[in-house]
Amino acid sequence: RIREHGAENAYFPLLIPKSFLSKEAEHVDGFAKECAVVTHHRLCADPNGEKGLIADPDAELEDPLIIRPTSETMIWYMFKKWINSHRDLPLKVNQWANVMRWEMRTRPFLRTSEFLWQEGHTAHATAEGALDDSRAMLEQYASLCEELLAMPVVKGVKSPSERFAGAEETFTIEALMQNGWALQSGTSHFLGQSFGKAFDVTFQDKEGKQQEVWGTSWGVSTRLLGALIMTHSDDAGLVLPPRVAPVQAVVVPIPPKKNDEEGKAAMEKSLDDLVASLKAEGLRVKVDDRDYVRNGAKYFEWERKGVPLRIEIGPRDVKNGVCIFKYRAGSGDKETIQLGGAASAASAGLDAMQTNLYEAAKDRLAAGITMDATYEEMKEALESDEAGTYPGNGLFLVPWKCDAENEDKIKEECKATIRCYPLNVNEAGMAEGKKCFYSGDDATHMALFGRAF
Repeated sequence: RIREHGAENAYFPLLIPKSFLSKEAEHVDGFAKECAVVTHHRLCADPNGEKGLIADPDAELEDPLIIRPTSETMIWYMFKKWINSHRDLPLKVNQWANVMRWEMRTRPFLRTSEFLWQEGHTAHATAEGALDDSRAMLEQYASLCEELLAMPVVKGVKSPSERFAGAEETFTIEALMQNGWALQSGTSHFLGQSFGKAFDVTFQDKEGKQQEVWGTSWGVSTRLLGALIMTHSDDAGLVLPPRVAPVQAVVVPIPPKKNDEEGKAAMEKSLDDLVASLKAEGLRVKVDDRDYVRNGAKYFEWERKGVPLRIEIGPRDVKNGVCIFKYRAGSGDKETIQLGGAASAASAGLDAMQTNLYEAAKDRLAAGITMDATYEEMKEALESDEAGTYPGNGLFLVPWKCDAENEDKIKEECKATIRCYPLNVNEAGMAEGKKCFYSGDDATHMALFGRAF
């Protein structure tokens, strides 16, 4: 999808000179507290013999290096070299990389000091081109979540105080976890001309005049793994939507008795035919024929790992020309399926499971958004809402007058933040004629408040 969007894959250095980061004031302010800094280029033994290895005092760098928290500054440094004419635009690059943001409190998959992501960066001749690019990638991320991860999202824009450092607008997708907390699951930023000006990136337009470029950046990270886990899983373990499950169907054969050679031959043929037919349907299949693990332990293992479909086949099933299906999500009942139609049944069943997971999550999202609450009602619901409480009190869609000071007060009073200004309700003018639920002034937006990871 990124290639279809017109971006080429590239890779940029992990270590960014501090002087680069300092060129864009808002950007450096936004990331300064999270930066890991390389100050020396070698170690040496402590001459006093007390501390083992130490940073060599003679190897201090003149310009310290920042382990990339994001790559705007490095990439815009290169854009200056690559962009000269309007014919060079738009320029779109993407890299798959690790980044470092020093976190004081980490959560697995959600907020870690080092994480993996893709980050796209684009340069455009016009503001309209850059804005269109930002919105288009937001739609791609929403589609990724909904079509592949079976995870519905709210598409919106961040409030000014929640924007990406250095951006003029941040578009976001917000998902609702089963505990009622929100999770920012992807962002796309309209950067305006800030990075172009900071790195003096200009181009000659069709009339021969020098113009400054407009930029965007966009990315999703391994945080989506956390979103996937918390959206669908249950007390028995992972629940993986079939479209993204590494193994979509696991076949657990129950072997015949040791001396039953005829039964073994029949089992091998039925098993081979079953696996071949499943693979012919395009399914990702694994056969668990470990003879040192009991069947019950196998069932438990694959259920915990979230494999969408378990297929059991034993000697009696082979004689009857059937196998047994057990889906990870749904009614939990076992189904007896004819071997001849097992592959098509599995394909249809997995499609149905994908749809059902999405619909269940969509219903939770709809039920988890409270409309027209007063501030006191929201405060009472959220001030003591903890991450481990299920199902939690969810999100609140309320009329709001954009005010950073009041936004900070609400965060202090009940730990709630503005997740976004949802695009659909704000573009429809839903805030018009309403009063802010906090200040009582005329509302400027409909805002989605909630606790968040």
